[in-house]
Amino acid sequence: MKYSHTPVLLTEALDLLDLHAGDVVVDATLGLGGHGQEILKRIQPAGKLIGIDQDEEALKYARKILPDDNSVVLVGGNFRNLDELVKGAGYERVGRVLFDLGVSSLQLDDESRGFSFNKEAELDMRMDRRGSLTAKQVVNTYGYPELVRIFEEYGEERKAKEIAKRIVEARKLKPIVTTTDLVTVAFPEFRGQARGIHPATKIFQAIRIEVNDELAALQTGLEKGFKVLETGGRMAVISFHSLEDRIVKRFFKNLKTGGSGMLLTKKAVKPSWPERQRNKRSRSAKLRVIERIK
Repeated sequence: MKYSHTPVLLTEALDLLDLHAGDVVVDATLGLGGHGQEILKRIQPAGKLIGIDQDEEALKYARKILPDDNSVVLVGGNFRNLDELVKGAGYERVGRVLFDLGVSSLQLDDESRGFSFNKEAELDMRMDRRGSLTAKQVVNTYGYPELVRIFEEYGEERKAKEIAKRIVEARKLKPIVTTTDLVTVAFPEFRGQARGIHPATKIFQAIRIEVNDELAALQTGLEKGFKVLETGGRMAVISFHSLEDRIVKRFFKNLKTGGSGMLLTKKAVKPSWPERQRNKRSRSAKLRVIERIK
């Protein structure tokens, strides 16, 4: 299958990373290689791209589109282990680190992955298919209090209790197996196309975050990413919802307060109006960048 992927905030992120020929750059969320391809153009000759992704399908795709030479090292793994993955690629320190926290087009567009409420599929949502926890397990085995917690904390859903109650009652009759099953159970009043934000957006986000332990992984990944930066190195993070951005903002603020980092974005950089029009998935994106000063 051929996937269409438009990297978000591409020019803004790479300009603020201030890439130069010979730089060693970690793309901690390689995805379909959109940012990686442009990074390579800016760091040649003699630059090195270390591309990390926990999704084996993404790595397979990236291998087809990125150069098959010593300018690229592709590594399978979760960025929460970024320091070990970078060391395994042969480096103790690197000049630049990029995190793009969006769900990739590969995951959203592949009907078998169960990430999208717009596509009929079994509830899965694992970014790393070697993981043991699936969305189907969350929906069918988590107790009412646990469902309320993740819908409130990870989805910021105002109707968390009502939706959790519907799920618990429905699964007594039969398991909730597919994305369509979940939407039908959680939002029985919903029919047809949604205007604006789809009502299922928040609970799908919440379940996905739970399945992949995304927020804990992000906190650890940021710490490991800053750890491997050399002095004068830069880290850029593109987030897509308030929970992620809050973690990034607080982490960067603490680095600044502690004297380790200098903020290069006093306020988050957002996509331009033309980009938001071209790519609807960019609408909620925010970019923050920091430089290590000691």
